[in-house]
Amino acid sequence: MTRRAPPDWLTHWEYAHRGLHGNGVPENSLKGAQLAIDAGQGIECDIQRSADGTAMVFHDWALDRLTEAGGQTEARTKDELRAINYRGGDEHIATLADLLALVDGRAPLLIEIKSKTGYDVEKSCEAVAAALVSYSGEHAVMSFDPRVARWFHKHSPLTCAGLVMREDEHGYTQKAWQRRMAYWIALPDFLAYHIEALPNDWVARLRRKGLPVLTWTVNSPEMRRRALSRADALISEGEGLA
Repeated sequence: MTRRAPPDWLTHWEYAHRGLHGNGVPENSLKGAQLAIDAGQGIECDIQRSADGTAMVFHDWALDRLTEAGGQTEARTKDELRAINYRGGDEHIATLADLLALVDGRAPLLIEIKSKTGYDVEKSCEAVAAALVSYSGEHAVMSFDPRVARWFHKHSPLTCAGLVMREDEHGYTQKAWQRRMAYWIALPDFLAYHIEALPNDWVARLRRKGLPVLTWTVNSPEMRRRALSRADALISEGEGLA
C-alpha cells in the first residue's frame, strides 16, 4: 500500500486542542467546539467508545477527572454517558454524532481515536466510521495506535488517517525502531507529532518528502515559535493559540 496525497485543507488550519476550552468551558464539549468555530479554528477532539458501541467525544478512560461521575467511561452506555454533566456546569458528554450535527461542515475536525494495550480499537474505528458515513464536512481521523490508520485505509479509503506520536515516558514509541514500525504499520496520510520531540531528523526527512506534520500541544508562545518552524499545522490551546 502506498501513502495517499493528503487533502489540501489539512494544513490550512490551526486546530483548537479538545475544542476551545478553559475558563469554565470543558474540554471536548459542544460549547468548546462552538467557540472554536466562532474563532475561525479547526477542532481536535477525542473518541472513547461506550459500552454499547457508540463513538463518544471524551478523552479519559475514567470519568472522575472531568465529571461528577466515577468509574470507567467504556462501562457506560451511550445514554448513560450523555446524561453525565461535566464538572461545574450544564454541558454533558456528547456523541460524535452530536458534534458532527453542531459543526455541520463549518470547521475541519481532527478526530483522535483512543486506544490502549489489549483494546479492540477496530470496534472504535467502526463506530467512528458509522457516525461519519453521511458527513460531508472536512475531517480526518488519527490515533497513537497505528492500527487505526491501517483500518481506515482498508475500510474507509477516502478518509484521511494520521498517526499520533510522542517519545516521552507516556508514549509507546520511545525508541527509533518502535517509531519506524508504527509508521510502516500505519502508512499514515500525516503525522501529529509531540511538540516536545521536535526538532526530529526523521520527522524532518518525512516532511521534506511531502508528509504533512502537525504538532501538539502548542500551549505557550515559545512552543508556538518552535511549532511554526517545524510543522505544517498546529494543535493548540491556552497561551499557544494565535
